[in-house]
Amino acid sequence: MKALLVLEDGFCLQGKSFTGDFETGGEVIFNTGMTGYQEVLTDPSYYGQMVCMTYPLIGNYGITAEDMESGRVHMRALLVKECCKEPSNWRSRESLPDFLKRWNVPGMEGLDTRALTRHLRINGAMRGIISTRDLDVESLRAKACALPSMEGQNLVPFVAARKPYILTADGPRDVQFDADGAYAWQGTGIPLLVYDFGVKWNILRLLAEAGFEPLAVPPSFTPDQARASGARGVFLSNGPGDPATLKDEIAIIRELVKEFPVTGICLGHQLIGHALGGTTAKLKFGHHGCNHPVKDLGTGRIEISSQNHGFHVVLDGLDDVDYMRICMAMVDAADLAVFLPDYRESRGAMVEWAYCQRIGKDCALYLDMMGGKLR
Repeated sequence: MKALLVLEDGFCLQGKSFTGDFETGGEVIFNTGMTGYQEVLTDPSYYGQMVCMTYPLIGNYGITAEDMESGRVHMRALLVKECCKEPSNWRSRESLPDFLKRWNVPGMEGLDTRALTRHLRINGAMRGIISTRDLDVESLRAKACALPSMEGQNLVPFVAARKPYILTADGPRDVQFDADGAYAWQGTGIPLLVYDFGVKWNILRLLAEAGFEPLAVPPSFTPDQARASGARGVFLSNGPGDPATLKDEIAIIRELVKEFPVTGICLGHQLIGHALGGTTAKLKFGHHGCNHPVKDLGTGRIEISSQNHGFHVVLDGLDDVDYMRICMAMVDAADLAVFLPDYRESRGAMVEWAYCQRIGKDCALYLDMMGGKLR
């Protein structure tokens, strides 16, 4: 079935549907991962986006329950060069087309994904429409231009937790608190509140493997509730949309950092930036994939990272003194300061180490990055 993709600037590509009749739109981005399409499909951070996979063959190992990052598909559409309809993998329980059809998410193949990726790199991520129903380019362009921009959109309510829960082998399970607001921690690790703005399930699994006992809570979980819960730390999760729109959540985080060690990933990291006096800005085409090299400018060391974000923190107006004052406040709130093995190569980390020695803060060295062993 013939299909068209039209971007807001008039760029057009022809392909075909592998999921049936459709018309939908959203922000068009590209993901550079050679594997991991199921994790991308079920990552809540992709809510409202149509994702072009740069690797040419997608679907060859099928779909398996173990690789779900949430309970459903969140992206608007999947755009690929070629979809494999007959997967070859002993773990597979379903083909990619059947999986997308079950969640009523369009899939389009036969696209020149290299041309699309190049166009987005040069011109930036932009709104687009795919359709099998309307094949008029100007009509589809007008529809794309009428879509809301990702900037200014609060998409967290569509994917965030509504009630506190823990992740079990059978999926999320709701939990209850005592009358005084305390939570009956099981003692499996350091009690950690995970503010769920659209968290990936594997983040909760990895936190547990690293020695924490994660308890996922809604974004509206108040500082008073956090104190009463008995948690010893706070983790702010990934999520979709523009972080600047989350005014209430930023106000909560501003209070949390005064009493808890707080860290975050993706949207959570950006919200910390807002809470501590910074701002955020939209990236031209974002960072989406599991093969992004990152260079530590202090050490020259390069690591390969997994990323998915369309915004970044802007610290304009904060000098080094302001930044280190924020770091010292977070050290004050922490029960334990954990340093990476190469901390001596970072001036900021050495300042933090010296500060810990001066105030008598317990310190540990993170020796085993996989096993999470402390010394």
